[in-house]
Amino acid sequence: MRIRLILGVLFCLVGAVWIAQGTNVMHGSGMSGHGGWAVIGVVVFVLGVALLLRGRRLGQR
Repeated sequence: MRIRLILGVLFCLVGAVWIAQGTNVMHGSGMSGHGGWAVIGVVVFVLGVALLLRGRRLGQR
């Protein structure tokens, strides 16, 4: 349960960075300005949210 929460937070953070780089909000890397990274970031972010919700639901049992 705890590992899901930790992974969920990490996935959300990484996804947010990739979205920012893919949409050219965050500069300074080879990923900046490439829309494909924004799409991958959204997928990773959604997986992180799912892990957080799943870990939270299991913690309430």
